[in-house]
Amino acid sequence: MTIDLDRVRNDTPGVEHVAHLNNAGGALRPQVVTDTVVAHLRREAEIGPYEAEAEATERVEAVYDSVARLLHADRDEIALVQSATVAWDVAFSSVPLKAGQRILTARTEYVSNAIALLQACERSGTRLQVIEDDEHGQIDLDAFEDALDDDVALVALTHVPTGSGVVNPAAEVGALTRQTDAVYLLDACQSVGQLDLDVTAIGCDLLAATGRKFLRGPRGTGFLYASRAVTERLVPPVLGLGAAVWTSPTTYAPVPSALRFETWERSIADVLGLGAAADYALSVGMSAIEERVTTLAARLRSDLAAIPGVTVRDKGLRRSGIVTFTVDGRAADEVRAAGARAGVNVSVTRVSSAQLDFGARGLTEVVRASPHYYTSDDELDRLLDVLR
Repeated sequence: MTIDLDRVRNDTPGVEHVAHLNNAGGALRPQVVTDTVVAHLRREAEIGPYEAEAEATERVEAVYDSVARLLHADRDEIALVQSATVAWDVAFSSVPLKAGQRILTARTEYVSNAIALLQACERSGTRLQVIEDDEHGQIDLDAFEDALDDDVALVALTHVPTGSGVVNPAAEVGALTRQTDAVYLLDACQSVGQLDLDVTAIGCDLLAATGRKFLRGPRGTGFLYASRAVTERLVPPVLGLGAAVWTSPTTYAPVPSALRFETWERSIADVLGLGAAADYALSVGMSAIEERVTTLAARLRSDLAAIPGVTVRDKGLRRSGIVTFTVDGRAADEVRAAGARAGVNVSVTRVSSAQLDFGARGLTEVVRASPHYYTSDDELDRLLDVLR
C-alpha cells in the first residue's frame, strides 16, 4: 500500500497551523476522531450519558474489534483503559512476585515503569536486573538469554523508548521468554500506531499502549492486550464492576477475558474516538504507515547529521520514527523554543525520564523530533532551516 499524502493531510486540520514533529508526545488527530468524540458528547447532552451509552453499545463493542485487528489479536484479549500508564500498571500489578525472584528489564525502560518496578522490588523482595545494551544500543540478547532462569518472574521491556530511535528486538525477546514461565510485559506506548505489530509474532503475554501518540486518538485513552495464555494466571489487585461477577453475598469471580483489567467508569466519547483512530490507521494501512514513518525519520537523521554542530543521538540496528539530537552550545529548551517561533513542534527528553539509558551515555537531555506519515518533506525542511 502507498499513502495518499494529500488525503491524509486534508483529513488533518492541524497541519494548516503547525509543522507537528511531536507525535511521540501526542499526534494531530484526523478530523473523524474529533467529530466522533464531539458527536457523542453532544448526544450525552441531548438524551443523557447512560442513554447515549446504551444507544452506542454496538459502536463501543466494535472498538474492541478494531484494536484487536490493529494488534492481530482476538477481541477477548483487549481491555480498554484510560492511558498506557494505567494499562501497564494494572498488568504489572497483576503479576505475582515473591522474594528471591527476579525481574528483567533493559536500559531503555521508561521512568513510570522503572519507578513501579523499583517500588515493587522494595515491597516484595524481588530483585530488578537490568540487561545491558549490545554494541548497537539495543537490549543484548545474549546477556538476556544468560539471565533467563527459573527464578525470573517477569520480563518488562519498552519496545520503543522515549529518548532514542532504537526499536528493541521484541520478537527475539519473546522467543527466548517463551521457553520459561516468566510473564512478558511489553510497553508499546511509542510503537503502536507507527509500527505494524503482531502480538503473536512478538510473543508477549501483555502489551500496554496509548491512544494519543502515534495512533492519533484522544488523550485519556489506552488499551491492554492480555494473552489468553496468561489471563487466568493474573488477577488485578483491585477488581470492580465489569471486571468480576458478584456471585453471592460473600463470593465473586473474575471474568475470564481481558475485561478483568478494566475499570467500569470511562469516557464513552473517548472510547469511540479511540475506535475511530484505530479504524483510520487500519484504512491507511499499518505496513504503509511504518514504511513512511521510518523513511521520513531516516531522511531527517541524515540531514541533521550534515548540519555543523548537530549530533544525532539515536542508536539501534532498527530505528523508529523518533529522532533525537543535540546542538552544540544550545540547551534543548532553546532549540524547542526556536522551533516553536517558526511554527515547528518538537519536544525535549531529559535524563529524569531515562536514567538508565541517558546515564550510561553521558546525556542530560536531547531534542526529540517525531514525524508521522502525514508529515511533509517541507515540514522537515522547516526544522532543518531553524537549526541551520
